[in-house]
Amino acid sequence: MTGKVPTQGPNINKTGVFTVGDKYPKIKVAAVHAATEFLNRDASIDKACALIAEAGSKGAQLIAFPEAFIPGYPFWVWSHTPVQAKALFAELFANSVELPSEASARIGEAARKANAWVAMGINEREGGTLYNTLAYFDNEGRFVARHRKLQPTNAERTVWGRGDGSDVFVLDTPIGRVGGLICYEHTMDLNRYALAALGEQIHIAVWPAASANYTSANADNFDNITETAVKYQAMAAQAFVICVQGRVNESILNKLGFADQPEKMRLGGGLSGIVGPDAKWIAGPHRDDEAIIYADIDLGIIRYAKFFADSAGHYARPDVFSFDVNQGAQTPLASASGGILPAGLLRKAEQPSEGAKDNNDVAGKVVRPPVSR
Repeated sequence: MTGKVPTQGPNINKTGVFTVGDKYPKIKVAAVHAATEFLNRDASIDKACALIAEAGSKGAQLIAFPEAFIPGYPFWVWSHTPVQAKALFAELFANSVELPSEASARIGEAARKANAWVAMGINEREGGTLYNTLAYFDNEGRFVARHRKLQPTNAERTVWGRGDGSDVFVLDTPIGRVGGLICYEHTMDLNRYALAALGEQIHIAVWPAASANYTSANADNFDNITETAVKYQAMAAQAFVICVQGRVNESILNKLGFADQPEKMRLGGGLSGIVGPDAKWIAGPHRDDEAIIYADIDLGIIRYAKFFADSAGHYARPDVFSFDVNQGAQTPLASASGGILPAGLLRKAEQPSEGAKDNNDVAGKVVRPPVSR
């Protein structure tokens, strides 16, 4: 879509606004280009809450944070062997976030006070597994959804488990239909198309500060990869894209032992901004220094992109191409009757009932964790 929005016509007023027909949301969005307090959950959440408050004070209604912001991206997967990284993983595990929890409630409260929707990159812990998760909070402070990265990339598999089909969704919110993907998920064409087919209007693309991490093979080209991916998603899905990468600070350098090794990692990095449905930057791109990038977006603009090509409508050919999405949650444990049971069932031991003969015959109560999907 390269044409300009019409500014003259019988149903357009002097300011270029249509006077009849449906109205579309106009909102302010924010990309938080920031570094975390590495491997410190409480300090990372403190910083996140302060940044949410700042963006909210500027009128942001949707605020996006980088990949794995709490408590940080595990950069060591590209520089350390699994044996060398064992202690770092243990620290990450102890500082990861369960959903929901007191930790996530703090993020929700910050969203409520800011009257903003928040998309937060976190290391999510469930049972004995960590997930690379994009957690969504509404402007009333509620944790409403999570997207787990479907496939951790390369060495990331030593840290994170995989998501499943229940992670493929778009949120229908008062400020628009919002979806998101994490890093190299943007190379999963069917994943991207599924979001377009679900009517995504605002896409959140989160990434680490890989351009500052010279131990990664893609460091020199990562910003180019990111820009290519987000612009293509904007054009192909006819959507706005909030692109948000993290950055590296002293807490990351010090924890990894890279403070005096600039050939391995540097301060700064990252590329963040907002892209329109015409695949042009409307804010940013911003690099290196910590900042919050804002843009006022008009979802009504999307209709002009759809006029040229609606990827899930008149420009789709489901008679020629089609695919199925299994949106069911996966679990390692199911009942014999076919019902899904969450992993990690707990049996709460109570006083033996009268007539109980041994320790296996107790009046126990099965306590199931909240269904996580």
